Amino acid sequence: MKELSRIAEAIQPSSTMAIDTMFKQMKADGIDVIGFGAGEPDFNTPDEIKEAGIAAIEQNVTRYTAASGTLELKQAVCGRMKADCGVEYEPGQVVISSGAKHLVYLALRALVNPGDEVVLPGPYWVSYIELIKMVGGIPVVVTATEAEHFKLTPEKLEGAITEKTKAIILNNPSNPTGMMYNRGELEALAAVCARYDLYVIADEIYYGLVYDKAQFTSFASLNEDAKNRTILINGVSKSYAMTGWRIGYACADLRIAKIMANYVSHSTGSPVAISQRAATVALSGPQEKIETMRQAFEERRNYIVERMNTIPGVSCIKPEGAFYVMMNLEQLLGRTIHGVTITDDQVFADAFLKYGLVAVVPGSGFGAPNFVRWSYSTSMENIKEGLDRLEKFLAE
Repeated sequence: MKELSRIAEAIQPSSTMAIDTMFKQMKADGIDVIGFGAGEPDFNTPDEIKEAGIAAIEQNVTRYTAASGTLELKQAVCGRMKADCGVEYEPGQVVISSGAKHLVYLALRALVNPGDEVVLPGPYWVSYIELIKMVGGIPVVVTATEAEHFKLTPEKLEGAITEKTKAIILNNPSNPTGMMYNRGELEALAAVCARYDLYVIADEIYYGLVYDKAQFTSFASLNEDAKNRTILINGVSKSYAMTGWRIGYACADLRIAKIMANYVSHSTGSPVAISQRAATVALSGPQEKIETMRQAFEERRNYIVERMNTIPGVSCIKPEGAFYVMMNLEQLLGRTIHGVTITDDQVFADAFLKYGLVAVVPGSGFGAPNFVRWSYSTSMENIKEGLDRLEKFLAE
């Protein structure tokens, strides 16, 4: 038989999904394990959004829509981006698709030729590096340390640029670190992007989940040049607890939006009509329940950070957004716990799952060796019990 696609065979599975799969299997086997792996809100979709989906079914809104999404949803996107982020788009600049992840892929498809380089700040979401490879691009990882609060500096960005650099992916707030760039930091990065004519894929899916009364700044809102070179990626999954509805949206220059829409039309086709109707209500309706969820995440974050930093052998810095915290394992390296010598984050995560009955995600998959990611998108009860188990695991 002839060989398969070398690009396809090189794709690595998602480390977050691998941990979640193991966790779910252990749960199915009746083991009392607690999971902090998957990045999915534990809240239910608000009732008025669910009711919009039910009404869509009853009203037979069950057929194909325009490939890049309905006009009503695009208008709702434009309204939400103007209200929340202060950036204005026309419906023709909006592309709706089956989740924000698919839109990152479409953005890369629209921008990248084989051999083009894409700067990827690390730590990074696991899928970014594979998505770049899937379109024939070359990921150039630029790692920011914990001491730098996991934030890319303009100096590091400029040092990574070559004549082949086409774009940068900027996730703000970040998965996995929870860090968030302020306006001044974004302006400094934007100046470098303008100087070297780089496109910016700005994944802002967690923009609604920021804490300490911090002000979120969308990259596209900085100035007209930044807006023109930005493909803004967002969606309803995180802020509205709608992960399974599979609706994301992108806003971009009209020329780029048309290319992305063409890809949608020849790949997945239109997003689910029912989900689009529900997403329209989510974006255009009252936002009070979204604020209630945000406040709950902030309370959980405060607890997990304070408690984690009291446990000998581990530490973390305080995330500013999303619902993740990166636990530093460096003090544990070389220690033997439950008969296992902790040599790296993968060994720790395996031992913690086996002996501590807690699932966390190794940081290596995010380009952050010797860290593990905890997701606090779970109940306070689970968070307290998980940290109790961590304390017990490290003490034995």
